[in-house]
Amino acid sequence: MLNIPKDKKIILFDGICNLCDSAVQMIIKHDTKDVFRYVALQSDLGQKMIKHLGIDTKKTDSIILYRPGFAYYYKSEAALEIAKILGGIFYFASLFSILPTAFNNFIYDYIAKNRYKWFGKKENCMIPSKEQQAKFLD
Repeated sequence: MLNIPKDKKIILFDGICNLCDSAVQMIIKHDTKDVFRYVALQSDLGQKMIKHLGIDTKKTDSIILYRPGFAYYYKSEAALEIAKILGGIFYFASLFSILPTAFNNFIYDYIAKNRYKWFGKKENCMIPSKEQQAKFLD
């Protein structure tokens, strides 16, 4: 079984994507209740979690929200669930969940498909700062 905290929500993200990195940094900044932990999809743990969850990597390659023992979300559902959990101004983004998932995923997929072209990518996964290291699982 995976050795991950059961009381935290795990965000699996594309560790080489600049857009994903910026999103993770923004979530860390606004996660005042310390709800989330982070795992790069490219890491060994990220790959084990994907396998454990039975996620088809052909269907998603950029963000997964895992609530241990409960459920997982990917694509637009993950982004909207994260916004709802963050609350505050981000809660308004979760209102897009009233739109059909297929529509939200169409927009999400368009952005995800072009994320490297528009925002660039790194050669390696990000290295968290000393202050952030406890938030990242490996």
